Amino acid sequence: MLRSLYSGVSGMRGFQVKLDVIGNNIANVNTVGFKGGRVMFKDILSQTVAGVSAPDEVRGGVNAKQVGLGVAVASIDTVHTPGSAMTTNQVTDLRINGDGFFAVGVEGQAETPYLTRAGNFTLDANRMLVNAEGLHVLSTDGGNIQLDEAVTAFSIALNGDIVAVNADGTTAPTGDRIAIVRVTNPSGLEKIGGNLYRMTPNGNTDAVIELSDPGDPELGTGTIISGELEMSNVDLTGEFTEMIIAQRGFQANSRIITTSDEILQEVVNLKR
Repeated sequence: MLRSLYSGVSGMRGFQVKLDVIGNNIANVNTVGFKGGRVMFKDILSQTVAGVSAPDEVRGGVNAKQVGLGVAVASIDTVHTPGSAMTTNQVTDLRINGDGFFAVGVEGQAETPYLTRAGNFTLDANRMLVNAEGLHVLSTDGGNIQLDEAVTAFSIALNGDIVAVNADGTTAPTGDRIAIVRVTNPSGLEKIGGNLYRMTPNGNTDAVIELSDPGDPELGTGTIISGELEMSNVDLTGEFTEMIIAQRGFQANSRIITTSDEILQEVVNLKR
């Protein structure tokens, strides 16, 4: 069979994956804290028709003759560029201005929390700070953040400190500070749905999660902005442009298949 036939098939498969990623990006264009993905391609191993020869005193060198065997998906990267800020004036809506992730988890599993950039938090019936899935937001000491019944109002500082406003109008620190997790390679995190990431050995060495203070200049963690949310970093203009490129690439590879089929048909018709 013709090599071009299989090359066209590999190209169609690759561009189908690209369209899948683009479709997911566009679907999440308004998802809080969402980070878009991108597909990178690589060529498949080439078949050597004739080998290379080195130059000598009589003849010059001859390059190898190789025929490529198609394309494959090299990687599907998560692009962790910051999204635009949306002002909500809701105290529990938080945005990380810089690097880092919020740590959320369930009771008794503070050692292995999930990570998220989505800061749309609320207070539950127990006056504990939770995300939309009911997971507890962790403090720098690994505990849950719970406000006392005497706290009628509160604010959240840039360094993550929760400052309470008591019934008599006085302010006092609650002692809780929202934790930030610095990840060496954010693209190495595993998406698990619900705007959550799971730490992997390629995110941090040995998949270690350290709960740090926001705005730490040594670690490079970002500060926390209360009353704002980080929106998706998906650029619709770029996504629609990439969609056109993927569509034309898919069509071009399908034309390779039909052309190869016509050539095979001509070969079959040689015997009448």
